[in-house]
Amino acid sequence: MGFMDKLKARFKQNEETAEVSEKYQEGMKKTRNSFSGKLNDLIARYRKVDEDFFEELEEVLITADVGVSTVMDLVEELKMEVKRQKMKDTSEMKDVISEKLVEIYYGEEDTSIQHLQVEGEGLQVILVVGVNGVGKTTSIGKLAHQLKADGKNVVLAAGDTFRAGAIEQLEVWGERANVPVIKHSEGSDPAAVIYDGIKAAKSRGADILICDTAGRLQNKVNLMNELSKVKRVIEREIPGAPHEVLLVLDATTGQNALTQARTFSEATDVTGIVLTKLDGTAKGGIVLAIRNELQIPVKFVGLGEGIDDLQQFEADAFVYGLFADLGMDEEPEENEGA
Repeated sequence: MGFMDKLKARFKQNEETAEVSEKYQEGMKKTRNSFSGKLNDLIARYRKVDEDFFEELEEVLITADVGVSTVMDLVEELKMEVKRQKMKDTSEMKDVISEKLVEIYYGEEDTSIQHLQVEGEGLQVILVVGVNGVGKTTSIGKLAHQLKADGKNVVLAAGDTFRAGAIEQLEVWGERANVPVIKHSEGSDPAAVIYDGIKAAKSRGADILICDTAGRLQNKVNLMNELSKVKRVIEREIPGAPHEVLLVLDATTGQNALTQARTFSEATDVTGIVLTKLDGTAKGGIVLAIRNELQIPVKFVGLGEGIDDLQQFEADAFVYGLFADLGMDEEPEENEGA
């Protein structure tokens, strides 16, 4: 049984995994349509695995925004695997590519890297950062909704005090998710809001405090200084916090998202990525570029507009969604009947 067949069997095991698989397949339609069409065309034109095949494969992966260095790593791995398995036919490559993508994503770590690390004792703090317009506040609302549904007592802190309407937007999401929002007036000191958020969360016996932050100030340097200040306040009040620093990125911005990730990770020790609007781009390979080039795991992906469409990231489901149209599902039946 090939790698994709194993994934298919796993995702059809029960209702929950089948639903996850369906969301990824639907949400990754644009990327898959672009990627699988090019890959199928490549495999149809090259009957044997040779250097020309690998050169064109590099192009296909780079156009999906997998990232140049990630593609080079992947192609080297594929060449070694081809030699090891003595592969000749390009049709055998689909399964190997999908398996290597998952391996590259996890590296030496296990699948726990994609989970939120908020199961410790006492109040757990999630700091959410990112530039304006990437879906930061919306992601906080959806995450609060999920955690509340999981039985967690959640409080939100409206630390984005500079963007007009940001506090009101968070309040709307607080109402939707049925969680309280701690706020000050517009233009207030963000660190003071977060400080009050911590006090309020502790007094209410909350499990998790999610802190919104500014996405833009007068200039980039000031923004990064402000984020560092907020982080120091959290650390002072709760040693070891924040337990997660989630950076929200817009998948449709492609390589620009990588640049943002580098800038923010220098200022705030980002522990995970929330990648929004994955359903709106044909360049979903950015997930792999972020993980491989920055060593930061993607923890959530946005696969639609609904309150339940922020999905915990799962590399297996992502790769299955990427390859779902490549016709591998039919190969076992054809072989059995041969």
